[in-house]
Amino acid sequence: MHCGTAHAFLTHGRVLVFVHRINNVASMPIQHLISLQRVASSVSASSKKRLLEKLSTLLGEGEPEVDAHVALQSMIERERLGSTGIGDGVALPHGRLKGLKKAVGAFVTLEQEIDYDALDRKPVRMAFALLVPENTNQEHLQLLRELAVIFGNKNVRERLLHAKTPEELLRTLTDSPPRA
Repeated sequence: MHCGTAHAFLTHGRVLVFVHRINNVASMPIQHLISLQRVASSVSASSKKRLLEKLSTLLGEGEPEVDAHVALQSMIERERLGSTGIGDGVALPHGRLKGLKKAVGAFVTLEQEIDYDALDRKPVRMAFALLVPENTNQEHLQLLRELAVIFGNKNVRERLLHAKTPEELLRTLTDSPPRA
């Protein structure tokens, strides 16, 4: 029998994410999810859909298993269940992909904030997209939890918004281990 712990993140009194973490699930460091090819600063996107399109294209960079169109459809389907805008200007769009062997991520900061229907009703300025293999449940939840912790850190968010290059963004993300 697995022993687990429950985590709830609150934003303005509303439950943001609820995760049941199985203790023996190994986490994947963020540097294994993203690469310089899948990080971009000051991206122009006029809407949530345009942002998801850009992220799905980035997710396919250097990842032959990722079809950008299928990735986009997966993230759009997830958005239909509820916004992945977690608050404080951050979105964590995610989806499952059949045939994917390992989790893949992409990150962007936006040139201009956009309405994303976030839980705190504030516009989004950055987004981390995550794709996981179709049948990965606990790893998926663990990764989302770790990303929520990273982006819950105001200092990290500010450093990301001030970064001018993909190299600076990648360095900031990979130097920011999650703290549970």
